Amino acid sequence: MTVKTYKKRMNPWLLWQRQWFLIAILTVILMAEIYPKLGARGGPLKPEITIKYGAVSIIFFLSGLILKTDELLRAAKQYDLHLFVQIFTLILMPLFVKCVTVCLMLLDVDEWVLKGLVVASCMPPSSSSAVIITRAVGGNEAAAVFNSALGSVLGIIVTPFTLLFFLRTTALVPPLATMMDLLLTVTLPISAGQLICYLTGFRMPREPLEKMGQVALLLVIYTTFCDTFISHESAVLHPMNIVLAVLFVVVLQVMMLCLIFFVGTRMNIYSPQDVIAILFCSTHKSLALGIPILRALYSGYEHLPTISLPLLVYYPTQIILGGLLIGDLRDLLRNKRSQSSFTCQ
Repeated sequence: MTVKTYKKRMNPWLLWQRQWFLIAILTVILMAEIYPKLGARGGPLKPEITIKYGAVSIIFFLSGLILKTDELLRAAKQYDLHLFVQIFTLILMPLFVKCVTVCLMLLDVDEWVLKGLVVASCMPPSSSSAVIITRAVGGNEAAAVFNSALGSVLGIIVTPFTLLFFLRTTALVPPLATMMDLLLTVTLPISAGQLICYLTGFRMPREPLEKMGQVALLLVIYTTFCDTFISHESAVLHPMNIVLAVLFVVVLQVMMLCLIFFVGTRMNIYSPQDVIAILFCSTHKSLALGIPILRALYSGYEHLPTISLPLLVYYPTQIILGGLLIGDLRDLLRNKRSQSSFTCQ
């Protein structure tokens, strides 16, 4: 990197333009830590209604406004991409994490932290963060939307079985209630956005819609952290367990991101935009489905705070890492747009 390039990157305004989303994430986390009761479940903001059916629905409504119908239909036919994402996130990743935790048990690491790590790895992909970050980078948003919805549906069926296989315990996700939530927060908002575009023939500029989606995700992050700080206020967590959970989750996500990027770029069957969608859909995990499953599994257990810690750490970590990567991946995508696939640098 030349001195000129370095100075350009360190320019405060350019730095803000490239990393504003990451800075905003850190800001809302700090706000949640200062006064968590405002955005916690049951608090003044009523996130169980306003965020679940408001902010998340807005994210997919904006996707419906941005995406063209033929893009969604074309994405739905990318069977190899969907198969790659779903097999990796629902089967291969839990297998890998289970093998790692077996080795870590030999080092006398807290059993419940390791169980929590396995539980987090079994969760289906996130229904919002992967879409927003894929959109921000300029990846295949239609594929990200499709895989987020598909992964949530498959997670209702697959996740209980993987938990039973790896932990010898399971929790059934209420299929009817979950399907209804997906209908209200994903399918209907996307359909409404598509219908508006079809009836009016008008499409808003992409950039302001992307910013609105990122703001909606910031609200999701804020209320998630409010719940996290509230739930652990009275919980007795050993400091070493907190450190280990954070360390394991960060290392795991970095490894998974590197692995997916390496494999995706080497397969030579995916476009650069496809690789971006695969990168985030394969590594992001859902907190919205994860927390109910954890409560069903370990409700009343004294170790519930410890076992939920990896998932609570995993969700913000995936967003922070995604925020860090947005600028560089966008530049890389711009440089490689004319090529059929990435070449490793």
